[in-house]
Amino acid sequence: MKKINQFIFLFLLAFSLKAQEKATPIFKDGEAQIVEAFNDPSKWIRHDLWVETTFDSDGDGKLDRMHVGVTRPFQTETEGLKLPIVYESSPYYAGTAGDAPGLFWEVKHELGEKTKPRTHVEVQRRGERPIISNSQVKTWVPRGYIVVHSSSPGTGLSDGAPTVGGKNESLAPKAIIDWLNGRAKGYTEREGTEEVTAFWSTGKVGMTGTSYNGTIPLAAATTGVDGLEAIIPVAPNTSYYHYYRSNGLVRSPGGYLGEDIDVLYDFIHSGKEENRARNNKVVRDTEMANGLDRITGDYNNFWAGRDYLNQMGPMKAALLMSHGFNDWNVMPEHSYRIYKKASEMGLPTQIYYHQNGHGGPPPMTMMNRWFTRYLHGIENGVENDPKAWIVRENDKIENPTSYKNYPNPEASNVTFYLGGGAPKVGSLSTNISLAKGTETLVDNYSFSAESLAKADYTNHRLLYVTPVLKEDIHISGLASITIKASSSKKATNLSVYLVSLPWNDGRGSKITDNIITRGWADLQNHQSISKSEPLKPGKFYEMTFEFQPDDQIIKKGQQIGLMIFSSDSEYTLLPKPGTELTVDLKGTSLKIPIVGGEKAFKKATD
Repeated sequence: MKKINQFIFLFLLAFSLKAQEKATPIFKDGEAQIVEAFNDPSKWIRHDLWVETTFDSDGDGKLDRMHVGVTRPFQTETEGLKLPIVYESSPYYAGTAGDAPGLFWEVKHELGEKTKPRTHVEVQRRGERPIISNSQVKTWVPRGYIVVHSSSPGTGLSDGAPTVGGKNESLAPKAIIDWLNGRAKGYTEREGTEEVTAFWSTGKVGMTGTSYNGTIPLAAATTGVDGLEAIIPVAPNTSYYHYYRSNGLVRSPGGYLGEDIDVLYDFIHSGKEENRARNNKVVRDTEMANGLDRITGDYNNFWAGRDYLNQMGPMKAALLMSHGFNDWNVMPEHSYRIYKKASEMGLPTQIYYHQNGHGGPPPMTMMNRWFTRYLHGIENGVENDPKAWIVRENDKIENPTSYKNYPNPEASNVTFYLGGGAPKVGSLSTNISLAKGTETLVDNYSFSAESLAKADYTNHRLLYVTPVLKEDIHISGLASITIKASSSKKATNLSVYLVSLPWNDGRGSKITDNIITRGWADLQNHQSISKSEPLKPGKFYEMTFEFQPDDQIIKKGQQIGLMIFSSDSEYTLLPKPGTELTVDLKGTSLKIPIVGGEKAFKKATD
């Protein structure tokens, strides 16, 4: 009986000690696991506050304060548990202008011509304290993280002015990361003096988000702020010039014909009503109006200040980027250019590409390993994983194929030349002797790119195709074109597509089913994207520029086609039809990065 009582005592003691154990993050196979003690939303602590920044972007004589929301496990309050942070910031949380009539610029006019002013709109703020957003919460809090959100300057309950890529949009998240590390002040109220500290923070911060929300992590990282250990930008806009212009050409993002940076300003400006008139005058109607330049489309100081590639010097955060090769809103070059530079700087980098459109984060296991390594400090070897992960055409997005890098190191440029055929179809081959004479197209925006690519006979585009492929061809990297052309007017749109033919309507109705990649340029910028000059009608100019990055397997039975046309009804300004664009075939060539190079192409076409 005595032994039984002793056993019961030891059992109860062990049970009591177990019950007193503090909840902590759990890791398995290099990933943070869902912890039952963190997984009860009813016990999460949710509160908001304002973090004081170092700037006054709304000109009211006081340092701007950013509205911050926090969601954390109750153990951070009752058990002294400190955890790392997953942080997302956005200009969208408090609402947007929606599809207001007249919000966009008129696009039916000649290049270089001033057009009528567009309509300005006011955003009606939505949302109630303390919840700013619920994004990221269910994913990361149960895995042992605290989730923080903030409204960017001039939006929601944050002070300041939205500048759409201005310096305050980098310094605002920096201030919040400084507060999470005890270096900045937080307050319980927007105008109050009662301070609040992040006593529950380890100081290790990771940022993520999609589109504009993916731009802000990069903006914060370019400040070099201590504590920002890792970022996972998804389809980020890394340069507003590359978003609204292309090689000197005024070009809209896909799906938003007539949008420009001042339109986006109006779209997100949900901040204090009493500050809006001043912000509109100073930011939109002065800085943006003087800098955006829809007349020439040139790259200038205004755009350079909104190009994060120019600001990467201080950056030290580990970078995992994600993008879709068929994202024609924020195009895939936005991630590639930053990934390439970060790799050259020696930062830990990975890139994940899929074949879909806008958005699409990396698989959860990739994100989990990234944050586990750099926020929790668990040595899971993620820095030794392959650099590039690409979802192949028929695979699921959570099942990417790994490669040593992107572009595929086994790819090399194959040079193609144009053989005449207009208004029917010409040849695209490695035989330079076929490149003779000139061919002319007539601009007409009323014909879509899809209809032009499918047409057997039309004078509104030039189309050159390879022989039918007998084997699959793997394209990986950035194709480029050197084009020698003349215009019948002093300015003309120049659009170039790589397409896969014949057009396969059976796979779906979207144009992206047969689009390999696209490019746009202004022939007036043949010397530099920073300087344009009116064209002399009939004079030939030579210009070289790149297409959007791609990684695609073109199946046997298809032909690769180069389509040259002028106005693109979904992306460019739409001048009156009739401009003639003449291409010198001998002075024009195309380079396509093919895995296995020219040998692989010849094997597929011989």
